[in-house]
Amino acid sequence: MREPTFWILTALASATQHGYGLMREVERLSGGRVKLQAGTLYAALDRLDAEGLIELDREEIVGGRARRYYRLTDDGAAALDAEAAQLRASADAATAQLSVRRRPGFGTVTP
Repeated sequence: MREPTFWILTALASATQHGYGLMREVERLSGGRVKLQAGTLYAALDRLDAEGLIELDREEIVGGRARRYYRLTDDGAAALDAEAAQLRASADAATAQLSVRRRPGFGTVTP
């Protein structure tokens, strides 16, 4: 799963969001690392909707423009849960390897 997809699904995990709200929430949740442009976001939303990971919740007219709110589907929640588990496993493997590096004698050659 690409990082923007992960953060979009994460942002939708707790509440429905509209496009601009999603852009702000993804930036906040990612600690500013992921800043989605409108074109990128809406292309991703269309793809995630087609894949059944998100769906349109409702549409409002605000200032004469349509504002679409999206929500995470059960399949989207399952995909996000699986990705989070994979990321945890990867982080655990890296942490374990780093703990080996911190042990006394690391890097010495024994004859």
